[in-house]
Amino acid sequence: MKLNHKLTLSLLTVGILASACSQSNVKKEGDTSSQPVITDEFIKENIDFSVNQYQHLSTLVPEDKLPKTYIKDEDKFVTSGTSWWTSGFYPGTLLYLYEMSGDSSMLRLAEQKLEILEKEKNNEGTHDLGFMLFCSFGNAYRITGNEHYKNVMLQGAASLATRFHPETGLIKSWDHGSWKYPVIIDNMMNLEFLFWASEASGDDKYRNINISHADSTIKNHFRDDYSSYHVVDYDPTTGKVVDKKTHQGKADDSAWARGQSWGLYGYIVMYRDTKNPVYLDQAENIAAFILDHPNMPEDMVPYWDYDAPASDTTFRDASAAALNASALLELSKYTEDKAKAEKYVSAAEKTIISLSSDKYRAKLGQNGGFILLHSVGSLPHDSEVDVPLTYADYYYIEALKRYQDWFLD
Repeated sequence: MKLNHKLTLSLLTVGILASACSQSNVKKEGDTSSQPVITDEFIKENIDFSVNQYQHLSTLVPEDKLPKTYIKDEDKFVTSGTSWWTSGFYPGTLLYLYEMSGDSSMLRLAEQKLEILEKEKNNEGTHDLGFMLFCSFGNAYRITGNEHYKNVMLQGAASLATRFHPETGLIKSWDHGSWKYPVIIDNMMNLEFLFWASEASGDDKYRNINISHADSTIKNHFRDDYSSYHVVDYDPTTGKVVDKKTHQGKADDSAWARGQSWGLYGYIVMYRDTKNPVYLDQAENIAAFILDHPNMPEDMVPYWDYDAPASDTTFRDASAAALNASALLELSKYTEDKAKAEKYVSAAEKTIISLSSDKYRAKLGQNGGFILLHSVGSLPHDSEVDVPLTYADYYYIEALKRYQDWFLD
């Protein structure tokens, strides 16, 4: 569905953001207004840049590896094997770029990585097969219609479903560590894959798994203010909650920024595929927590944890911002409250403008070939702090695509 209007940034933050937008065409020639507008030209400039940047990135990636990040201080390009949870984002981003630019080199590069990624369809040791297979093969199947990609995903969905146990009613996250039956908020992102599998196969078991998992997560992961814990550990026999912890956040009772974004995006998907108003209400409440948080910076790129000090020295997380932008654009389509819809789109616009600025978008040929700067993987583990991350790029490009598809003629 296309909306026949273009939504602009609110006057409140224009003065701050306009000066940061020199890298992208956000104002039309001769426009004397101070309001940046996301136009087709803005989208095209960012996509053209991203295609060129990913052509550079592709020269750094070994044939049997996928890109993870780049550590500037060490001039170190970091990759992963196919079994790492982020392995699907690079081919997924390439496919979005192919779709938006028509550059066939992006498709060829994606197809090369799909070949090495395919074996993960049999991986029953991870809850992340949605990230790994749906962001990659899902986009490939949607774009090309290749039935082989569909079959890969159906096998992958069957593998993911083995991690669901009726005793808990949840998909288990990790098999390592001292946890009994850990479930992380990130799991909500992999449910989209199972909804697709339910429709593609005609088997309602995948849909039922999702509903069970999402309902239990609402019950046990969320606090009264609709922020979420990162990890909830369960007794695998009784299904009772054993503990509530963080793994990548500031503290057990803090609001890890990307975790809030995972939850927001996940419950929007739940509403999209069930039309259950409980899930829409949950998504809107999570959005309110994020957007109304007193520590949310003016440029809409959150600190790595909402309970971290609001300071120039506190790390931002561009990956959480990109997720928020993409999610809020979709949420605006479902809410019946016009004022809320406008708020969601305005926030997404501000975020996209910020991420497209010199502050967060890399220069061509730098940043290890990644598009965005300043993401945080896991600060408590001193892992991937203030670096580019492959999934930040993925959700940034997805946000650009959604804006173009839904809000531009």
